[in-house]
Amino acid sequence: MFIFPIIYLSLFVIAVSEILKGNKQAFLLFLIFGLPIYVTTLSLVYSTGFTDSMTFVQSTKEFIILLVFIICIWNLKVKVNLHLIDYLVIIFFFYTLMYVLLPIGEHDVINRMVAFKSTSFFGIVYSVGRLFNPREIYINKYFHYILLLTIAAGLVLLVEIITDQHLQHYTGYADYNVNFLNFEASGNEGLTFTFETENGFKRFASFFANPLEYAAATLLSLAVIAGLYTRDDHKFIPDGFGRTALVFTIVAIIFTISRAAFVSYFFMIYMYALRTNKKIIIYGVNAAILAAILFIFFVTKNEDMVRFVMNTIKFTDSSSVGHLLDWLEGIAAISEEPLGMGLGASGRIAVTLGTNTGGHNQFLIVGVQTGIIAMGLYIAIYIGLVTTTWRWLYRLKGKAKKVCITLLLIKIGMFIPLFTSEIETSAYISYITWFLSGLFISIIAHEKKVSESAKQKNISI
Repeated sequence: MFIFPIIYLSLFVIAVSEILKGNKQAFLLFLIFGLPIYVTTLSLVYSTGFTDSMTFVQSTKEFIILLVFIICIWNLKVKVNLHLIDYLVIIFFFYTLMYVLLPIGEHDVINRMVAFKSTSFFGIVYSVGRLFNPREIYINKYFHYILLLTIAAGLVLLVEIITDQHLQHYTGYADYNVNFLNFEASGNEGLTFTFETENGFKRFASFFANPLEYAAATLLSLAVIAGLYTRDDHKFIPDGFGRTALVFTIVAIIFTISRAAFVSYFFMIYMYALRTNKKIIIYGVNAAILAAILFIFFVTKNEDMVRFVMNTIKFTDSSSVGHLLDWLEGIAAISEEPLGMGLGASGRIAVTLGTNTGGHNQFLIVGVQTGIIAMGLYIAIYIGLVTTTWRWLYRLKGKAKKVCITLLLIKIGMFIPLFTSEIETSAYISYITWFLSGLFISIIAHEKKVSESAKQKNISI
C-alpha cells in the first residue's frame, strides 16, 4: 500500500525538477497522477506513523502551483489583455482575501487562511492557465494521461467490486479522518457515510478521497473523452484507448452510486449531442433513460434499489433531506448576514472544527462565509465560462476546440454536483478545471489578437 506515497512524492520531485529546468507544463503530470491519490497518500503517511511529514505532504500541491505561477510572472514578456472572466476572478480573489486580513467572524487568522485556500485558491490556478502560452502546451498528451488515470482507477474499482472490499479499509482512511480531520467513522463500513447508501449499498471510491469525488472525476474524464476525440467537423471518433476509458467511466458512474453525478453524466452527453447537432445521440440518450426506468420498475427484483430510486425522486431519503436542511440553514444565514459570517463559518474547515453553518452546496458555502457579493461573483464566473465556451465552440479548431469542448462539458457536468457538495475542496477536480479555464481564456485572447492583426493587415493593403 505504501506504493501510493512513493508515487505521489516521486511525481512531486520529478515535476519540480522539470519545472526548474524550464519545462513548466510538467506540473500537469503531478496534478493528473498525484492529486487523485492525495488523500490516500495522507492516510497512509498518517497510519504508518510519519505524522511529522503530514504538513509537508499537504503543502506540496499549493507549492507546485505557486512555483509555476511565480515562474509565469517572472517570464512574462508581453502585456496581458484582460478578459471579463479575468476581472471577475481577480475581484473575487482580492475581495475574499479581505476576509482573511480583517477580523471578520469567530475564527483566528490561521483558520481563515485555510478556509480562504479552500474557497479562493482556484484564482491562482486559473492565473497559471491564463499565463500559459497555448502554443507551448501539448494538450493531447495530458488529455491521454487523464484517460490513463481513468483506466487505472477503473481497474482498482474492479478489484474492489470483485472482493467486495473498499481500498480505504487498507489505507488507514478511517483513523486519518477521526484523528486528523475530526470526522467520526460512520455506517456499516466504518468509513464515512459517503461509502454507502442508506439502504446499505456499497459505494466505491477506487484510490480517490471518497465515492463522490471519484464520481465527479468521472465526469471530468467524460468531458476529456469528448474533447479529445471530437474532430473539427464535430465527428466523434474514439480509438480503442478512448473506448476503453469510456467503458470505465460507465462502470465508475454506476458503482459510485452518486445520484448527482449519474444525472450529470447523461446530461453532459445530451448537451454535447445538442451542441454538435448529433440528433441520433439525443434520441439514444432518451431511449437509454427510458430503458433504465423500465428496467428499475419492471425487471429488477431488488426492492431496496427501487426504494432508493423512489426516495431520491421524492426527496425523502436521509441524504436528500440532510442536503435540504443544510441549504435552508445556509440561505437563512446569508439572509441574516448578507456580507458573510467570515471565512471558516461553512464548508470543510467548519465541519472539522464542529462549527459548520449550512453546507453541501458550493455556492451557499461561499455565500455564508463571504456574503452575497462574493457568491454573485462566483456564479458570474461560472456562467461566464459556460456562455463563452458555448459561443466559441464553432469558431475554434484543433487544440483550441478540444479545450473548448472539454471545458464546456466540465462546467455543464459539475453544475448539479456544485449544488450538493463543496467541489473546490477536491484538489484534482478543482485544479484541472480552473487550469483549463485559464488556458481557454488565453486561447481566445490569442485568437482575438490574431484576428485583429489580420484585419489591420487587410486594411493596410
